[in-house]
Amino acid sequence: MRAVIQRVTKATVSVEDKIVGKINKGLVILLGVKNGDTEEDARYLAEKCANLRIFTDENNKFNLSALDVGGEMLVISQFTLYGNTSKGRRPSFIEAAPPEISEPLYEKFVDFARESGLKVECGIFGAMMLVEIHNDGPVTIIAESR
Repeated sequence: MRAVIQRVTKATVSVEDKIVGKINKGLVILLGVKNGDTEEDARYLAEKCANLRIFTDENNKFNLSALDVGGEMLVISQFTLYGNTSKGRRPSFIEAAPPEISEPLYEKFVDFARESGLKVECGIFGAMMLVEIHNDGPVTIIAESR
């Protein structure tokens, strides 16, 4: 499981011109699920994201997590994170888990993120989404479950 984590001042996700998820200060998580991922991968990565210290303290050091600053989380499913571009010009997505595997694991990730106590908003799995991200810093981190 792979997450692209962006620290944001605010973010929204829309489907067909309707906002379906909206957060203020917090994290946008673009989440990819690959073949072989399990519920434990979802738990590990959700806990990693919630506790990742990428917010600054009074000394401008990365010492605070979303939990520490009362942040929120917007989780967006994104199978393209497993696009392999090593051959040719069109990405191959054979590493990405099919929807019947990835959707339940995406939902588990969201459940585990909510268990942390953060407010968690989501996109719509499999939908064509428009994501508006106000990246703060900019700070962008990539994390993987294995």
